[in-house]
Amino acid sequence: MLRASLRGLDRKGLRVWLGLFFLALAVPTGILIRHAYSQLKWEAFHQYRVLAEELAARVDTRLIGVINGEEARSFGDYAFLVLAGDPSANFLQRSPLSAYPVTSGVPGLIGYFQVDADGAFSTPLLPRGGVEPRAYGIAGEELEQRLTLQSHIRQVLGDHRLVRGGRLDADRSPAPLALADRPGDKRPEPRSKPSMAVKDSLKSPSLDDSAAAPEGEETLGQAAFDRLNEASRLREQGKRQAVAGAMGRVEDLKLESRYAAAPVDEPQRQGVSPSAELLQRRSARKERSALPVAPAPMRYEAGEAQVPEPARVVIGTFESEIDPFELSLLDSGHFVLFRNVWRNGQRYIQGALIEQRPFIAGLIESAFRETALSQMSDLIVAYQGNVLSVFSGQSSEQYPSSAGELRGALLYKTHLSAPAGGLELIFGITGLPAGPGGTVVNWVAATLMVVLVGGFYLMYRLGVGQIELARQQQDFVSAVSHELKTPLTSIRMYGEILREGWTSEEKKKTYYDYIHDESERLSRLIANVLQLARMTRNDLHLDLRPLRVTELTDDLRDKVGSQVEGAGFELSLRCEEEARAAVIEVDADAFAQIFINLVDNAIKFSARAQVRSIDIGCHLDRHGHAVFTVRDYGPGVPRDQMKKIFRLFYRSEGELTRETVGTGIGLALVRQLVRAMHGQVDVANQEPGAEFRVAFPAVDGA
Repeated sequence: MLRASLRGLDRKGLRVWLGLFFLALAVPTGILIRHAYSQLKWEAFHQYRVLAEELAARVDTRLIGVINGEEARSFGDYAFLVLAGDPSANFLQRSPLSAYPVTSGVPGLIGYFQVDADGAFSTPLLPRGGVEPRAYGIAGEELEQRLTLQSHIRQVLGDHRLVRGGRLDADRSPAPLALADRPGDKRPEPRSKPSMAVKDSLKSPSLDDSAAAPEGEETLGQAAFDRLNEASRLREQGKRQAVAGAMGRVEDLKLESRYAAAPVDEPQRQGVSPSAELLQRRSARKERSALPVAPAPMRYEAGEAQVPEPARVVIGTFESEIDPFELSLLDSGHFVLFRNVWRNGQRYIQGALIEQRPFIAGLIESAFRETALSQMSDLIVAYQGNVLSVFSGQSSEQYPSSAGELRGALLYKTHLSAPAGGLELIFGITGLPAGPGGTVVNWVAATLMVVLVGGFYLMYRLGVGQIELARQQQDFVSAVSHELKTPLTSIRMYGEILREGWTSEEKKKTYYDYIHDESERLSRLIANVLQLARMTRNDLHLDLRPLRVTELTDDLRDKVGSQVEGAGFELSLRCEEEARAAVIEVDADAFAQIFINLVDNAIKFSARAQVRSIDIGCHLDRHGHAVFTVRDYGPGVPRDQMKKIFRLFYRSEGELTRETVGTGIGLALVRQLVRAMHGQVDVANQEPGAEFRVAFPAVDGA
């Protein structure tokens, strides 16, 4: 049944079958390619995720290294003056933190500060205790710049009530806050007793302990530092709190996590977390240090250099307990890095104020730009749920202004180690490359698509050709049957009449002529069929020889003359003298068969023409070709069929309703024979009729 249905296919049925076959191949192939491509993207995703983990580990390690560098600073480094070398030398020098401009390993660091037990604010930029800065070579523009920077640090901290307002040292509002009223503080007793080595008595304010607060109490400024952590906990609990420069909340990010849902192998995770040695350094430490309790006063005389009074320094040896640093983000957008120092039962806050953007750029962005991740992913830096910065290696005309505009796939996210645990690195991918394997898959997919589409198109054209050929063969069988039956019937009829003697002597010649004409007609039909069979089997052998045009035309007159006259037409053969002398390489029999078919075609299609004439001509064109023409005076050839009439079995009329006889192989044989002899054939309409032109290249005569 399937074979029968296939044999009866038309164009529509062929399209349906081929479409189903195409889908049967294309759909599984597409699913397979998509699965392979998705697998490659998944693998590429996790390769880039490992890169993101390694980058986060490097950032974390660098941050811990920077923090450890700050952890190593002693308590006395936050003062303007420190003892140099052996305390018995009584030699004071500037603290390493007193340098201006401020230099530090912490990116974006604005300056250092200290808040003592009374809440008094100081920086290592300038000396305290009423000491004139010019005594230490600080004057003029540098003094103004130091004062400006110190005021800026105090203003930022004061805006967040981390230090008191008013003057830096003198204005100290009481506002005490007892330690007993602050739950969780376990250090009301003195941690150590100072051993005083008094070199000389001096009734001047102490450098660090001028007007100490009552034992067991803290100022409001120090308590405000504790509230920074409370504010951090509120942010972590999801309570939205505005931070200057924040672009929104992390939960507003529109990052998909379809790839990140799959876990990364454990061996890939090893080695990306901070080392245990670095983390262990975060514990509190004890420090014993010798500090100047009271500096030597300076003597000033007009026109003389400042000279300190000799041997007038009070040295104190103290034991301090220093807590690890903590990092918090102020509402103004500044980071504050601070630590608690417990000395002589009193609490000191020491730390640094950091600019947000330079800190993130120097610590995170610089490392991000050095990796391949910057070419295909976005790095989002958040602090306790607030998006602070977005770094991307892809240029964009419109930079995202809010977290809601950030889209893509979530690659990896992690928190940095303490004290920067609130900082979160989020890697997102907008366009994930599939790597070299993805390129291969794309090329394979494109090749398969081209092969499938091209192959099915060729199969369709071949199928259509076979359908048309089958139809034409059916028409050919019908035409040949008709062409054979008609002359055979006529020959049989006239033969019986002559055999039975049913006609007079006068009509016998007419009957013999009918029998002769029909026999020639059968001969031409059989010759065409045999020639077609030889061409189909590629068994056509032509004997090409150089022949003069005049010989060919004289022979042509003899072969088609009776054919034309027998059909009631006149034959007109005109050949230019120049063309008659030309020589062409042709097979004489094939040449004659070409014009017999052309003349036969002209007679059939001009049977009702008013001018019953067949004109045969020849001339030389400008390219040196001998051009032969066969013209009739019939209706001509429709313009849309001029190329089709040379196809095998093609007929412009239906086989059952046609008015002209023929098999549809005559003109197809003409074209194939002409091409076999290196010629060309075409047709052009005239007024009236049609003209067939056959051109052969002329050669040098023998």
